[in-house]
Amino acid sequence: MRDAARVRERALFVAARVPNELELQARWFAGEFGREFVSVTGDKIDIVQFGTWNREAGPDFRDAAIRINGSAPVAGCIELDVLDRNWETHGHATNDAFEQTVLHVFVEKSEREFFTHTKSNRNVPQVRINPAELPDAFSANIPLAKPGRCQAPLKDLPEDRVNSVLDAAANFRLRQKAARLRRKIDNHGADETLFQEIAGALGYKQNKLPFTLVAQRLSLKYLREHPNESDAFLFGIAGFLEAPDLAVYGRSTREYVRDLWDKWWPHRAEMQRLILPTNVWKITSTRPMNHPQRRLAALSILARQWPAFRRSLGQHNVKAIRNFLGSIEHPFWNTHYTLLAEPASAEMALIGESRIVEILANVIFPFWLNEDVDLTNDYAKLPARLTNRRVETGATRLFGDDPRRKGFLKTVAHQQGLLQIYEDFCLQDNSDCAQCPFPEQMQKWTAS
Repeated sequence: MRDAARVRERALFVAARVPNELELQARWFAGEFGREFVSVTGDKIDIVQFGTWNREAGPDFRDAAIRINGSAPVAGCIELDVLDRNWETHGHATNDAFEQTVLHVFVEKSEREFFTHTKSNRNVPQVRINPAELPDAFSANIPLAKPGRCQAPLKDLPEDRVNSVLDAAANFRLRQKAARLRRKIDNHGADETLFQEIAGALGYKQNKLPFTLVAQRLSLKYLREHPNESDAFLFGIAGFLEAPDLAVYGRSTREYVRDLWDKWWPHRAEMQRLILPTNVWKITSTRPMNHPQRRLAALSILARQWPAFRRSLGQHNVKAIRNFLGSIEHPFWNTHYTLLAEPASAEMALIGESRIVEILANVIFPFWLNEDVDLTNDYAKLPARLTNRRVETGATRLFGDDPRRKGFLKTVAHQQGLLQIYEDFCLQDNSDCAQCPFPEQMQKWTAS
């Protein structure tokens, strides 16, 4: 026993474990710090709703709402940092994405006084939290959003009734898109409107704006008048031909870039004011196959083959559109991700099936609706190829852990219907469901 004996001394001071920033965000969102706070300037801050996780650039939580000194709820974003000055050192004060921030939460205070402000110099309330108050146990299984009150009555509805709710919302959304398209057609004509809308769809969410700007600055009419220069004009206006040094390109790319540059430089001076700034493009979070340069090439081919596209559109047939868009090819871009990348080992589609489905849902179906085409079956049956943050957030708010949730979102129409409900109710509500009328509407459906 003497040989095995050991003396163990306990440290007088044990430093508390400080969670990393991701864990802090998760525990904040889970409500472990509470809902009532006092800001660094003494204001009473109540969290009305914690919002939804932001998986992209910008503040940590969107669609949140806070109440300051008992006033009406203020909607906006919430940012959480370990150090208060991270707001400044991370560039949030000059970033447009943080303009809608209504609360800055931090853990550690810097030595000198610091005020959180936005690019427009609006002061953002600050709240300091103390991780030492947190319980040791923590579950990392935090949902993207918190289920809303409507999940209870929706769970009680038979599947066909829920489907009818989503169908009605989807048809309403489709009519709204058709009306917006009609107004644009009245201003710009059918062809230019279609070209601009498809360009925006090719840009995905991250690059919808720059693609729309390119299609507005280089009209379909102009590109069709210069079919041999369409690639060069599109890449030039997009700002992708600002480095004429061919040495930066790989051997397989130099000939193509030289051809682009030779066609672009005689027009560059007169088009200088139309060239998009580099920072308008969002490249970092884009999959290589979806790189904007590949999509610009697809847009160029579409402009050249516009009569064939219009013929397929006139058939009012989903298969015809799928076949046309899926068959778009380019001798260079079939095997290249970007101008600087090495060629791929196999050919790749310029417009993939999931993007074709998005173009059908957001451009083609609304266009056909304006032509009084019966879309009942095609729209309702179009399968959803992808989901996104907004769809998943809306599904969490409406359905929570309902095992039928996946089945309700198998079609594009039902995803569109879900988005319509989410935008009309969840995003318009700053009361954390307390004053939202949708749950009561669902309860009436359940009772009827």
